[in-house]
Amino acid sequence: MSRELSELYRSLAEDADEHTLAVPDDLRRRVDRRARLRMAGAALGSALLVGGLATGTGLVLAEERGPLAPPAAVGPPATVPASPTVPAPPPATAAPGVPTGGSPRATGKPTVTAGSTAAPPRSVPDGAFFVQAAGNRTGVTPVFRDTQALPALCDARYRSDAGIVQRRTRILTYKLPRTPKGYVPDGSYANTVTLYRPGRADEFLRELRAAVRGCPAQPGVGGGNASTSRLRLLADDGFGDGSVLFEIRTPARDVDGNPTGGEEVRLVRAIRVDDAVTVLWEQGWEGTSSTRSQVDADSRRAVDAIADWLR
Repeated sequence: MSRELSELYRSLAEDADEHTLAVPDDLRRRVDRRARLRMAGAALGSALLVGGLATGTGLVLAEERGPLAPPAAVGPPATVPASPTVPAPPPATAAPGVPTGGSPRATGKPTVTAGSTAAPPRSVPDGAFFVQAAGNRTGVTPVFRDTQALPALCDARYRSDAGIVQRRTRILTYKLPRTPKGYVPDGSYANTVTLYRPGRADEFLRELRAAVRGCPAQPGVGGGNASTSRLRLLADDGFGDGSVLFEIRTPARDVDGNPTGGEEVRLVRAIRVDDAVTVLWEQGWEGTSSTRSQVDADSRRAVDAIADWLR
């Protein structure tokens, strides 16, 4: 053996003598530790790889959606100033005929607000006169005529005439429902409508009552001849705002002027509706007498016509 090789073996032996060999348990712990370190390193590498993939994917998606919003600044929450308190408006008060929060309803009639007054009518229209029931029509057209509204009652004068705005009189005939078609009329009316200034219509009714009471009899009223007529007030109620009803009784005579033993009865009714008065003076036809039920029915129609006009 050469000298260099002998020195090499000797040096090796000296190094081995200086280090003690590890026991099996120490060797096993060292091996386990190295294995754990290798596993931890592998796990760390996997985590870094997954994180890199996620970051890359997020960047790709962010590019597709658009730029990301900058992160919100970290700090105390902002204080929103309180809005000033505005008092609620008071509830609206509607005028009569006007709904709250809206305009006047369209009713076809003028809406009268509080404190206002509608202008009073200044004339009497044709519509102020009543329309006959179909069963009472004779086929003769009613005509307007300038004639007396009432029979003369002795020497009566009416101060209320100074308050007349307009007066119109219409003459019409009628038949009773039981009268066959083609027969002569059963009666006729002088129907007058008078418009007064405020307060004078009621004054006229008072004056008319007084005139009838002051004229219980006079020559020829309603009968059209020299016979004496008797007048008297009749109880009346339920027509308009007030009414006056009276009768005129005259001895009946034939065409030659001879007494027949009977009486002709004329009925006259004046009805007030507000500032208007309608008068129905039943004048008969060829010696007929007034029929109370027919005069009552036509009086109601007359009241309705006046009310519709003044409404």
